[in-house]
Amino acid sequence: MARLGDLLFAFPAVLTAILLTAALGAGAVNVVLALGLFNAAVFARVARGAALAVWRRDFVRAALALGRGPLSVTLVHVLPNIAGVVIVQGTVLFAVAVLNEAALSYLGLGIQPPSPSWGKMLGDAQTFLFTAPLQAIFPGAAIAVTVLGLNLLGDGLRDALDPRHRSAGLL
Repeated sequence: MARLGDLLFAFPAVLTAILLTAALGAGAVNVVLALGLFNAAVFARVARGAALAVWRRDFVRAALALGRGPLSVTLVHVLPNIAGVVIVQGTVLFAVAVLNEAALSYLGLGIQPPSPSWGKMLGDAQTFLFTAPLQAIFPGAAIAVTVLGLNLLGDGLRDALDPRHRSAGLL
């Protein structure tokens, strides 16, 4: 699985998504498949790295020494300690997915009409940019505000869920 993830990292996410949607055809299902394939590898690598770091900590070794099984230690000790990292990574990847979907739809490889897409709206507004600039400004601003909001949400969740950050704020 790690080598498959490394293979996916060899290609940029947008390029992989363009390749998959061009091969499979445009549409919502193919866009979700293309974006999810790459983001799953990123998500798995971050979760694995965080879990390996927790597995090296003394309280996990103590739980194993007391006779708890690996599954029990994972559920009780490891998962709660990596939850913050996983949730924050999820918000960041969701923001990246919004940008990538808009890029695919702008290129005509994303979600097809009559379904709405901010990228498709930007692509359609490009021809009217000088006569009706608001047609491009509103979808562009919606993308920017959504991505900014997701990044701020991730930052706030990191601050709220990181025990080291919480204890430092009390001092």
